[in-house]
Amino acid sequence: MEISTIGLDLAKNVFQVHAVDATGNVVIRKALRRRQVLHFFAKLPPCLIGMEACGTSHYWARELVTLGHVVRLMPPAYVKPYVKRGKTDAADAEAICEAVTRPTMRFVPVKSAEQQAALALHRTRDLLVRQRTQLVNMIRGLLAEFGIEMARGLHRALALAERLVAGEAPEVPPLAQRIVAGLAHQIGDLQLRLTALEKELLALHRSSELSQRLATIPGIGVISATALAASVVEPERFRSGRQFAASLGLTPLANCSGGKERLGKISRMGDRYLRRLLVVGMTSLVRRARSKPDSVDPRIVAMLERRSARVVTVAAANRTARVVWAIMTKGGTYRSPRIAVA
Repeated sequence: MEISTIGLDLAKNVFQVHAVDATGNVVIRKALRRRQVLHFFAKLPPCLIGMEACGTSHYWARELVTLGHVVRLMPPAYVKPYVKRGKTDAADAEAICEAVTRPTMRFVPVKSAEQQAALALHRTRDLLVRQRTQLVNMIRGLLAEFGIEMARGLHRALALAERLVAGEAPEVPPLAQRIVAGLAHQIGDLQLRLTALEKELLALHRSSELSQRLATIPGIGVISATALAASVVEPERFRSGRQFAASLGLTPLANCSGGKERLGKISRMGDRYLRRLLVVGMTSLVRRARSKPDSVDPRIVAMLERRSARVVTVAAANRTARVVWAIMTKGGTYRSPRIAVA
């Protein structure tokens, strides 16, 4: 029988294959070692292959596409309902094979190697920033044990560490001073690495026409623009800007029943990194709206008069996500809204 659809359950070493023909009858159900995967699929005629969008999935999708197959990636949460019972690799592969044929299934576009490299740059920077924060908090907690209160901020932490090394805090034992000096040295190393990574991001931004157009949106800088350009593949698959904002978890959950519609809290589903970048960018705009209202979107200023700053921040991030979608799908750059004249 000719294979028409395959469900491939990915793993580190042992992969599970579940193949069916056009009528749905099982043709193959077997496990493959990692080194056997490409050789196995190279011998098959072109068919539809479904996989969960997880670690290494984009790599395997690209490799299988080069062999002539049609590959579809699916969010694991959308595959889970098709698992009949138990948690085994065979059951997962069967569920993937079933889910990939559903007409209403939502698929994840395959990222290129260049896009994944750009996202690896972002993930590395995010890791170093978190490590730097941990070191600063470690210094703050250590000095608090000796009655020294440290003000917030990276520069204040490094300045205080320098004063300790200079002997300006005799109440701190020499051993603790050496520990703080070592932690401060680690922070300095992280700063150098972060500076190098940010230069890479800037070069990436300057080489991307889409990233430069996205950076014209208020609240979106080099980091957010390059992350959006690398993460969002085929933005036209979203029918509207609201769908794109919903994919980032920036829209409220709807609870509709009996003809009544209730909107709940923000879903916070989807890509949390992009959502965080948008919210952080809008936080800066909301702060600026309080001190320099003429320099920001008048809608933000008007909304601050009615709602709390946090609500306005998320609402502005929602609107910005829609603007991002419009620029990605229709081209052009950001155009400031016209201020209505009374």
